[in-house]
Amino acid sequence: MPKVTFIQRGGVRKEVDAPDGFSLLDIAHRNDIDIEGACEGSMACSTCHIVVEGDWFGRLKPPSEEEEDMLDLAFGLTRTSRLGCQIVMSDELDGLTVRLPDTTRNLLLEE
Repeated sequence: MPKVTFIQRGGVRKEVDAPDGFSLLDIAHRNDIDIEGACEGSMACSTCHIVVEGDWFGRLKPPSEEEEDMLDLAFGLTRTSRLGCQIVMSDELDGLTVRLPDTTRNLLLEE
């Protein structure tokens, strides 16, 4: 089974099983990794913002225009930022490493 490593806030690394067809958001939730996902993966927020480590970013399918629009709302956006709900695991991504940003911003709660 593929594995993914989440680098959590504070630098703690957690390697977990990453079943084919599951999004990083789903995998994080299944493994008690502190990633919000306020819209439950419907791409209506940026609270599942992650930063892809190393050369993994170039190995992912490019983000859609809708994902790029949501990423514009993410706090601490980087060149390798993505939404965890939009990265779906496969055998080709075995070993993927992503970092959780220090802060997220939930626009669904702001008035």
